[in-house]
Amino acid sequence: MLTVDFDRLRIGAGTKVIDVGCGAGRHSFEAYRRGANVIAFDQNASDLNDVDEILQAMEEQGEVPASARAEAVKGDALGLPFSDGTFDCVVASEILEHVPEDDKAISELVRVLKPGGALAITVPRWLPERVCWALSDEYHANEGGHIRIYRAGELRDKVLARGLRLTHTHHAHALHSPFWWLKCLVGTSNSDHPAVAAYHKLLVWDMVSQPWLTRTAETLLNPLIGKSVAMYFRKPEVLGASS
Repeated sequence: MLTVDFDRLRIGAGTKVIDVGCGAGRHSFEAYRRGANVIAFDQNASDLNDVDEILQAMEEQGEVPASARAEAVKGDALGLPFSDGTFDCVVASEILEHVPEDDKAISELVRVLKPGGALAITVPRWLPERVCWALSDEYHANEGGHIRIYRAGELRDKVLARGLRLTHTHHAHALHSPFWWLKCLVGTSNSDHPAVAAYHKLLVWDMVSQPWLTRTAETLLNPLIGKSVAMYFRKPEVLGASS
């Protein structure tokens, strides 16, 4: 389930991509399939080991172009171990809401991006997230959990203040918002609840089969209750350029 629109980023053969806070690796895998040279970056060693195994399996099974390269790297988003302007594309999906020093993390994302490069950031959208917080402390008040709820304009302005230009915004995963509201009502760890289990089956069916009914419903609902907001930025070719 991708939150970032890779067609919009025009990621392809030879594109240097870093997926910061890659988690289970969904965006890293997609960039790799498209022929990019990918760094899957996270501070969780266990997650990275799993991601690395899948990246290797993708290569062994011929699922990626022969020229593509991928590496799993452990580290801290507040101090990315790469030189200025290293990457053509930086992806940071559903990570900044976990980071206390989000301004420092954003500065690092911008620093390692090449002039002319693209930055994609996604975070939980304000309204669906606000509902989750109101329904359940368990949803967010835990180690490594969400520590803030962004308004889209607030996050946008933090990135624009570092000299980037906003190119596009969209919302995603509307069908997931009611699922999380339901989980918050019955307990986020109560995955065996009949209503939660039934809704989860619906989401899996949607992801696997991509039926017209649910795809159309999500497209119509995304502007209203999309679980995530995605923003795309471009770094000027010349520092300080306005276009």
